[in-house]
Amino acid sequence: MNPPSLIVVSTGNEISGQQIVEYLGIVRGIVVRSTGIARGIAGGLRSIVGGDIPEYVAVCEEARQRAYQQMLSHAQALGAHAVIAFRYDATEFAQGTTEVLAYGTAVKIRKA
Repeated sequence: MNPPSLIVVSTGNEISGQQIVEYLGIVRGIVVRSTGIARGIAGGLRSIVGGDIPEYVAVCEEARQRAYQQMLSHAQALGAHAVIAFRYDATEFAQGTTEVLAYGTAVKIRKA
C-alpha cells in the first residue's frame, strides 16, 4: 500500500482558513486485533499487580495507527484534500479481540 499524500485531518467540522467545496462521503479504516499469546500472557501477568500494561498499549496503538492509515488511503482514493469530523471507535468483537475504527468525512477544499 502506498502512503497517502498529505491529507489534512481534523476532529472539527471545518478546516480553519479553508473553504470546503465538495463533500466526498464517509471514509474509514477498520482493524480487528487480538493481543496474541506472548503479549496476552505478559499483559495478563502485569494486570495482576495493576498499573500500566505496555503490551496492551502497544497492541492498541498499532491497531489505531493501522486503521488511521487505511482511512487516509480511502480518502486519497476518493481524491480528498482533507478529512473532517475524524473519530476513533473501538468495540470488543469477541473476548480478547477488538475492532478499531477510524472514520471521518472526506472533503475537497479550495486550494490557495
